[in-house]
Amino acid sequence: MAEAFLGDRKRALEEEFFRKREQALLARLEAERAHRTAKQALAEASGLTDEAVLDHLVSLGIEPDAFMALRLVPLVEVAWADGHLDARERQAVLSALAAAGLPPGSLGYALVDGWLASPPPPSMLEAWSAYTRGLCGQLSPAERQSLRSAVIGQARVVAEAAGGILGLGKVSAAEVEMLARLERAFAG
Repeated sequence: MAEAFLGDRKRALEEEFFRKREQALLARLEAERAHRTAKQALAEASGLTDEAVLDHLVSLGIEPDAFMALRLVPLVEVAWADGHLDARERQAVLSALAAAGLPPGSLGYALVDGWLASPPPPSMLEAWSAYTRGLCGQLSPAERQSLRSAVIGQARVVAEAAGGILGLGKVSAAEVEMLARLERAFAG
């Protein structure tokens, strides 16, 4: 009888051991799948192909919506360059959000909307500049020029939104300096 009891306990312990081991393996597989999925989504949103950079960004918890919002940092920085944000600049940035595919309610939209309520921290421009320099290192000169033209063109639209007659033509000295700072990030 004691042998039967011990045999039953032994089987129960073995089953419990293997059940816990199986759960741990399943959890690890799920984590790896989630990482791959997040990495693929981030690669699609960012255009980055460097596996190590993508792994690092995923490990930091960077999500595609937030990453897409990071692309809009230059617009927000130009809008705040002179120390205030007017309604036309705000509308120009919100229009760019819609064009980038960031609908109201998305993480990226909420992030940028927060930046429109109060200026983003200086570290955001630094992060954008570092990202842009890294990305430009992966691009051909023609691709880099195309990206620079698109980003600076969008930023210039925001800079021109509040100035001049009917919001056209006048860009403040602070906005001109910010545009120049943004352009330097594309130098590589």
